[in-house]
Parts: sequence; C-alpha cells; structure tokens
Amino acid sequence: MALIAWSAGLSVGVPDMDSQHQKLIAMVNELHEAMTRRQGRTVLSGLLNRLVAYTASHFNAEEQFMQGVGFPGYTEHKRLHDELTAQVMALKKRVETGETAVTLEVMSFLEKWLKNHILGVDGQYGRFAKTRASAVAG
Repeated sequence: MALIAWSAGLSVGVPDMDSQHQKLIAMVNELHEAMTRRQGRTVLSGLLNRLVAYTASHFNAEEQFMQGVGFPGYTEHKRLHDELTAQVMALKKRVETGETAVTLEVMSFLEKWLKNHILGVDGQYGRFAKTRASAVAG
C-alpha cells in the first residue's frame, strides 16, 4: 500500500513541477515499500541515495522556475529547500553508518514534509505563476 497517493489536490498547476512531485512521491512510496518488506540496509540506502539525488535536482528546477517567473517568495522557499537538504543529508549519513534505520518515524517525516511542502509552499509559486500568466494574457 502506498504511503502517499497522488491526487489533483496536490497539483501546483505547473505541469513540469507536478510531474516531478509525482516522481518524488513514487520514490518515497518505493522506500516505504522496501522498509515494510524489511529489505536490507543496502537496498534501503540505495533507494535513499536516489531520493536524495532526485530531490536535489527537483529543488534546482523549482528554484530556476521561481526565479524565471519572478516569484517574490523565492528567498524563503530556497531557505526551506536548504534546510530540508541538510536534514535529509544528516538522515542519509545516520542510515549509512547504522546509527539509525529507515523507520516508520522517518517515513512519517518524509510524508508530512512532502505533503506540507507541496500543498503549502509550492502551491504559492503555482498560484503566483498562474496569476502572472493571466495578467500577461489579459
């Protein structure tokens, strides 16, 4: 069973970003599935590495998009990205050293962060871009 299900309610109204969010959700679901099947540390570490790499790529794409549309909340949004990146890198290190495991607590953190970030913060740049496009077209 998927930890997070994509729905239209998670759409930010920017097709490229929605597609990337769907991939992030799929990766979190894959990590969750591997964890619930009690797959080995090597498998979990590999999945976590892929998630970290894709998240960095996604954040870069979002930041370029926000700058491209002149989103006024860019600086704060980037700060949130930087904070999450630091948290995930610390988690990745703890998993790799055996200090912690990929647990339900970790998965809950990823689920809540992803949903809250997409619905709250990412939704802001989506609404801004839509308003801007309407103003330009009007």
